[in-house]
Amino acid sequence: MQAEHPAGDEGPDGSSEAAGRNQLLHALGERVRELRARRGLTRRSLAVSAEVSERHLANLEYGTGNVSILVLHQISQALQCSMAELLGDVTTSSAEWLLIRELLEHRNEDELRRVRMAAGELLGTAPSGDRHRHSRIALIGLRGAGKSTLARMLADALGVTFVELNHEIEALAGCSVREIYDLYGVSGYRRYERRALEETVQIHTDVVIATPGGIVSDPATFNELLSHCTTVWLQAQPEEHMGRVIAQGDTRPMAANPEAMDDLRRILDGRREFYSKADHVLDTSGRTLEQSLAQLKALVAH
Repeated sequence: MQAEHPAGDEGPDGSSEAAGRNQLLHALGERVRELRARRGLTRRSLAVSAEVSERHLANLEYGTGNVSILVLHQISQALQCSMAELLGDVTTSSAEWLLIRELLEHRNEDELRRVRMAAGELLGTAPSGDRHRHSRIALIGLRGAGKSTLARMLADALGVTFVELNHEIEALAGCSVREIYDLYGVSGYRRYERRALEETVQIHTDVVIATPGGIVSDPATFNELLSHCTTVWLQAQPEEHMGRVIAQGDTRPMAANPEAMDDLRRILDGRREFYSKADHVLDTSGRTLEQSLAQLKALVAH
């Protein structure tokens, strides 16, 4: 068995544990050593099982060598763990996480939904925990579904406040959505989106909210929305989504992008499962605004 190097010693290639080592590679190496120890494997036996050289594995464990995705796949198979566990996914960070994940694995969508709702009741985040949830109405869906227009019309009809969440995000950031993306990236935008939603929920008990299309992309923010608002997914055919956006004077989706419609369909397919968690679904395809508003009012009246 190859001897382990105590912390601070030189690695197998003679390099020191100097500051500046790639933190990701270092964390990955620590994770491999931890999983190998948990399974009672020597470095040599793991190298043989994974069909990689022992020196290559040693370099990986000490964070001194890069590694291909295929080698990581071989090592994860040899350790009988998922790639997520090897990379340190949060659901692998403790025994309780692993036991919970094992219980949920291979469950169908309905079973998972029931578990999620039961967990919400236990942790105090279930929809039933907010008595104002029924009077906060949030419209979700892709851009061009009619969220802003119908939300404003519904708010007027109900005599309550209308909130365009993107405007609240811009007010918090002190700049436009485009500038938020340019300055802080997607993660920065998502942080402002979460704060804007939290503040809107805290301030308003009777409100209609038009949400950004990508609000379902962040599970924490979407959970917040589901917990505190009655949600309605506004559906439309992809062609109608695109047509409405262009009718509003925005030709950017089609500009220099001949695959814009394919991209739109892929986005819709990727978000469909999340949108489907809404309390109600309203298909606005082929309907006038007045027809859609009448059906929307009927849905949220229940």
